[in-house]
Amino acid sequence: MSDTKKVTLPILAWYGDTELELDFPASWDVNVLKHKGDGTPALNDAGFRKALANPIGTRPIREGAKGKKEICILFDDMSRATPTAEIVPYVLEELAAAGIKDDQIRFIAAIGAHGSMNGIDFTKKLGKDVMGRFRVYNHNPYENCTSVGPSPAGIPMQFNAEFMRCDYKIGIGSIVPHPMAGFGGGSKIILPGVASITTIDLNHTRLCPNETTGIGKYEGNTLKIDMNDAARMAGLDVKVDCIYNLNRQVTHLFVGDVVDEHVAGVKVAREYWATDAVDDCDVVVANSFSKADEMLLAIPTADPLLKSSGGDMVLLTITPEGQINHYWSRSFGKNLGGRSFRPKTELPPNTKKLTIMQPYPDFVGADWIAPYEMITFTRDWPATIAQLKAAYGAKAKVAVIPDASVQYFPSHALGC
Repeated sequence: MSDTKKVTLPILAWYGDTELELDFPASWDVNVLKHKGDGTPALNDAGFRKALANPIGTRPIREGAKGKKEICILFDDMSRATPTAEIVPYVLEELAAAGIKDDQIRFIAAIGAHGSMNGIDFTKKLGKDVMGRFRVYNHNPYENCTSVGPSPAGIPMQFNAEFMRCDYKIGIGSIVPHPMAGFGGGSKIILPGVASITTIDLNHTRLCPNETTGIGKYEGNTLKIDMNDAARMAGLDVKVDCIYNLNRQVTHLFVGDVVDEHVAGVKVAREYWATDAVDDCDVVVANSFSKADEMLLAIPTADPLLKSSGGDMVLLTITPEGQINHYWSRSFGKNLGGRSFRPKTELPPNTKKLTIMQPYPDFVGADWIAPYEMITFTRDWPATIAQLKAAYGAKAKVAVIPDASVQYFPSHALGC
């Protein structure tokens, strides 16, 4: 009998999409908490075409785009695992059927308040064909934003001017649980995607914390309602949202009106990403795959599984690019940061020891989670498991979350 238990996790989205094997003592109670949609096969060509031909709540792109002069396609950035390059050819085929020429189309990265993308990022996200044929731009939340007036909630709505000059607008994204908006995708491509920093800040701070917001909370979510208003005011014509597997292949595709298609998609995503919890754990190993560059999103998923008396949280943060630049919430000095930045003063709830395993060091990124002096850093799994063995000996109850950045536990859903 083997003296170890082995667990395989997905790592390095956008950098090879490989796997990491973890070993645990055979005497430990190790629970691998896979989401209910785990193992769902990839959508085939017929599935893509069926979704595009039968949009929800609006006309097909090939009909809606006829006679239009300027087309904008929005896409999310590298902090989202959306396999956009799989989807784009079908969208371009629809536009070609409407008589749209290449020089009428531009792509804009809906980065919100994140740092800009470069040509390497664009190529990974969109494919070489797009980079060789079309104009691809970053959104700038600080400049060139057009005002369209206040939202019904009174927030000044300001959006990317290039996007607003177009007369047919498409967005491409994915639907995963989100700690504030309930689920990503849908109208988030507009707010915060191509909104000004002022609009982003007022939306996020006015409506959160709020009992209607939080991971997996969708119906009546005031943050999401505000985002839907933004998408209507910005004139988004069609949204294309996917659900993907942990091989980053599209498994489901929803196309249509930005609200209607998202409602349909969330019905599937709510079950797909749901995960059964295991409570009172000594150790939680939380892997960030889809959003490895936003490791803080794993915290509210992981910490409720630890013993209330305290346990070990281990964050696996494996990405060469480090933690994403976030102009709204990251630090920009020892005591300076974006508009929502507040220096951390303690460890996450239920956590007596926090270990961040970073094969690609990014020391400053850790202040998103806790004070530096309270964090233990490791570079590989052997060093990490050695520390855990020294602490727990022959007995420990462990939860391993394959992708804590997108999975969620309905029984532990919390507000923001």
